[in-house]
Amino acid sequence: MSQFLDTIQQSQIQQYIRDVRSYAGEMTIEIYPEHLLPVMNLLKDSFGFNYLVDITATDNYTDEERFEVSYNLVSIAHSQRLRVSLRVGEEHPVVETVVPLWPSAEWQEREAFDMVGIRFQNHPDLRRIYMPEDFAWHPLRKEFPLLGIPGSISLPEKDGPKEYK
Repeated sequence: MSQFLDTIQQSQIQQYIRDVRSYAGEMTIEIYPEHLLPVMNLLKDSFGFNYLVDITATDNYTDEERFEVSYNLVSIAHSQRLRVSLRVGEEHPVVETVVPLWPSAEWQEREAFDMVGIRFQNHPDLRRIYMPEDFAWHPLRKEFPLLGIPGSISLPEKDGPKEYK
């Protein structure tokens, strides 16, 4: 891991890095949102991180830079994991899509949009997955009530008890 960190410090990716953290043997680099595509291109092409495991979005419920978007990458050839994270504010939670680099990101970005409300600019099909398109809320945001919002979604009729045969 230290050799990888040395390589990063000597490359052009260094100018995009905001912070580096390590926990339980896994490294996280935090970047600024506007540099997402150049960083991801470099990590994929120059460092061999060719597999996007998943994309997650977290609501930290802070006054500034409320949301954190994390990309978990793997270099299969080097047996190495890396998390790339960035923070966006509540007023404008927009991040560039990484679908051109990893087509599998299409579904994962849609889930982050549906559940947390992160918009992925230039996404080929950004629409909700779980919730109806006209649903006004994002269920994984901290202000969303634990029991949901009564009457916000029409539920199917309950069937009566079934006869056992």
